[in-house]
Amino acid sequence: QVQLTESGGGFVQPGGSLFLSCAASGFTFGDYAMGWFRQAPGKEREFVATIYRGGGSKYYSDSVRGRFTISRDNAKNTLYLRMNNLSPEDTAVYYCARGNMFSANLVDYPYWGQGTQVTVSS
Repeated sequence: QVQLTESGGGFVQPGGSLFLSCAASGFTFGDYAMGWFRQAPGKEREFVATIYRGGGSKYYSDSVRGRFTISRDNAKNTLYLRMNNLSPEDTAVYYCARGNMFSANLVDYPYWGQGTQVTVSS
């Protein structure tokens, strides 16, 4: 059974940083692209970043490019998201998801974690 469990969320002030992790199990982690998505209050879920199964290719949304870094450790079955220079606009529940392909489209991610809350506020 596919299981994705996010951790590392919390409360930070603007300009601060957080490091999210997503532990994966129930499938061959290294065979799949993975993605991070987020859903802020009053908004629909949106794409954040994706990483190819081998980790060699990455793609980010315009709003996070240059501030966030997606990475993975296939030996540890873990996906990561380093978030720097956080803004209140980054406040959201962050989800990791398993992709069917290297994609920024929600429809290409059939499996999701439960999410971890990130709150950026002064």
